[in-house]
Amino acid sequence: MNEPSPAPEPEQPAREPEHSVSEPEDAPTVSEPGDAPTVSEQEEARKPARKRRRPGPFTLLALPGLTVLVGSVVFLTVAGKLPGAEDEEPARTPAAEEADATALVDDSFVPWLKQAAGACTVLRPSVLAAQIDAYSGWNTDSAALTGPSGIAGFDEAGWKKWGKDADGNGTSSPKEPVDAIMALGRQDCALADEVTEARTSGTVNGDLLDLTLAAYTRSTAEVTKAGKVPAKATAYVKKIEKLAKHYKTFDKGDASPGQGAAPTSAVLAWPSATHSVSSPYGTREHPLTHVTKLHTGVDFPAAQGTPVTAAREGTVVFAALTKAYGNRIVVDHGTISGAHVQTTYSHLSAMHVTNGQHVTTGTLLGDVGSTGLSTGPHLHFEVIRDGYYNDPMPWLGVGG
Repeated sequence: MNEPSPAPEPEQPAREPEHSVSEPEDAPTVSEPGDAPTVSEQEEARKPARKRRRPGPFTLLALPGLTVLVGSVVFLTVAGKLPGAEDEEPARTPAAEEADATALVDDSFVPWLKQAAGACTVLRPSVLAAQIDAYSGWNTDSAALTGPSGIAGFDEAGWKKWGKDADGNGTSSPKEPVDAIMALGRQDCALADEVTEARTSGTVNGDLLDLTLAAYTRSTAEVTKAGKVPAKATAYVKKIEKLAKHYKTFDKGDASPGQGAAPTSAVLAWPSATHSVSSPYGTREHPLTHVTKLHTGVDFPAAQGTPVTAAREGTVVFAALTKAYGNRIVVDHGTISGAHVQTTYSHLSAMHVTNGQHVTTGTLLGDVGSTGLSTGPHLHFEVIRDGYYNDPMPWLGVGG
C-alpha cells in the first residue's frame, strides 16, 4: 500500500542580509509615487524656521488711534459736521458787539447817562457806560457783586463824597443804579477839572479824557507826578476807550467834545505881528526830546521881545512859569459858537498880566521869548475847545 506523500512546507519569505546598508536618516520618505519633493522644496526644508515678529509700539499704540481718527473725520465729513467747516461761527461785527453791549443797559438808564455826562465837556455817555461795564458788566444784582457796592463800585468813603439821591426816591445808595450813574459822573467831572488845571499849568500833557480816566483808576497826584498818563493806568484807559465804542449809540444827539469844527468865520485875532509858521499843529518829533507826539499848537517865530497880545476878550486864568512851556498865559474866552474856548501863549520872555485879570482883544499879554523847552524865540499859540486842542489856524482872521 502506498504511503501518502507529505504536504509541502510553505515557502518562507526571503530574509534580508543582517548587515545591509540602511538609508540615511534624513532622506525623505517616499510614500506614494509622484509625491516626491522637488529640489526647491528640499532646499526650503533645510532653511531654519523664521521667528515671528511681535507688533511694535507704533502698531500697538499709534495705529489704533490713527484708525479711530481717520474714521471720525470720515464720519463727520459725511455727516456734514466737521468742526471748523459749517459749524464755525462768523466773526463778530462791530454792530453785533454794540447790540450785545447796549442790550445789557436798561433803557431807563440811558437818559441818566446823558445827564451825568453833561455835567462836563470831557465826558460822554458811552464812557460812563464803559466804566460801569468794566466794573460790573451792568449786573444790577448787588448781591452778586463783591467788594465795593453797586454797579459803579463805590465804597463807603467814595459814596460819602460823591453819592446823592439822584432819582428823588428818598434814599441815597450805591446799590441804586441811577444814584450810582450820577455819582460816577460827578466824580469823573471833578477829576477832569483837576487834570485840566494841571494841563493848563503845563505840569501834564496828553488827551484830557485819557488823563481823567487815568486819575480815576490811579489818582490825580499820580498823573501829575508822571506828567502824563502813568504806565500803570494805560491798560485801564485803553480798555475803557475800547468798551466805549460799543456804547457810542448813547452819544447820539450829544456833541462829542473836541470834535466840532472851528467857526466858519474867524473869531480870533492874530496874537503876534508875524504870520509865518515854523511848526504847524499836528504830529511831529519834538526837536529837543525827540518824542513823536501831537504838537498841540502853532509856533510863530519872532524876535526876542516881540509883543504878544490877546486874541479875544476874556479872563486870564493862568499866568506863571512852567517847566515845559516856560512863561505861560491862558485866557478863558467863555462860550464861542456853542463851545468853551481858551487860548494859550507860551515861551514868553516876560508876562504883563496877572491871574484873574480881564483883557480885551489886543491887550498886551507878554513878550516873545524862548523860556522852557524851546530851541529859539517864538510864540507857541494854542486853541482849546471844550477841553481839547484844536488847530488854531482856522480860528484866526487875516490881519489882527
